[in-house]
Amino acid sequence: MTKAERTAWISVAAVVIVGALLGWAGSWGGLRAGGLSIFAATIAGVFGVQWLAFLPSFALRTERVYDLVGSGTYIGSMILAAALSGRADPRGLLLVGMVVVWATRLGSFLFLRVLRAGKDDRFREIKQSFARFLAAWTIQALWISFTLGAVLAAITATDTVPMETVGWIGVGVWLVGFTFEAVADEQKRRFRADPANRGQFIRSGLWSWSRHPNYFGEIVLWIGAALVAAPTLRGWAWVTMLSPVFVILLLTRISGIPILERRADERWGEDADYRSYRARTSVLIPRPPRAAGGRAGNR
Repeated sequence: MTKAERTAWISVAAVVIVGALLGWAGSWGGLRAGGLSIFAATIAGVFGVQWLAFLPSFALRTERVYDLVGSGTYIGSMILAAALSGRADPRGLLLVGMVVVWATRLGSFLFLRVLRAGKDDRFREIKQSFARFLAAWTIQALWISFTLGAVLAAITATDTVPMETVGWIGVGVWLVGFTFEAVADEQKRRFRADPANRGQFIRSGLWSWSRHPNYFGEIVLWIGAALVAAPTLRGWAWVTMLSPVFVILLLTRISGIPILERRADERWGEDADYRSYRARTSVLIPRPPRAAGGRAGNR
């Protein structure tokens, strides 16, 4: 067993433990069905779905359904939790709708992108290793569980709370984040679809204000969802408010921006235009470029 594989197995064990603790905390004061916590059962289902999808994916050494399964799990989890809760309060329905709309848009976008490219470079090496590929699917389970934490806790909370100022502010924040992410993704899709831009990087539109505007939108929309959910939380269920913090840490410190920045530096680090773009453009939070904006360049 290689060092990378040992690390992967340790990661799987650690992620499962964290997921179990989240399931316990989020169940605090929550609804039950058949004697089981709806929150905890949903989290267990999230992990189970990822592991079931991992088996044929590893057998075929393919990552094509990774994002599709992830988005489908978001949607299925929301619908299942709402159905088991047996109620239809406005806040719960609103949260379900927010997650379903977001997951449908992003999931279809990522799936079609992989189909067009035929591969996802994130998995080029790890899909050859059982342990490392399993770790990727298990981490996706934790990603889903944590990002859904506050929303799921609100949907399964024992008491309902009428929508108020904080909740509506959260809806507004979510709309800003969702729009930002969707526009950024579409701008990049169109850029890449143009043969004239082959091998070039995008620095137009929202990408002239941020090197990762789609991630900014992702972070903002989950902050908005957490604000909508917050008034219903009690006791240990407040742990689920780590949801947006988890998204921020994962995207800015672990699997998102660090990886993409490193790849960009490897590909265009010697390109003067790219170095100029990097120097004048915010890495995440959108702001006017430090120098005059330019046309689309290399990517």
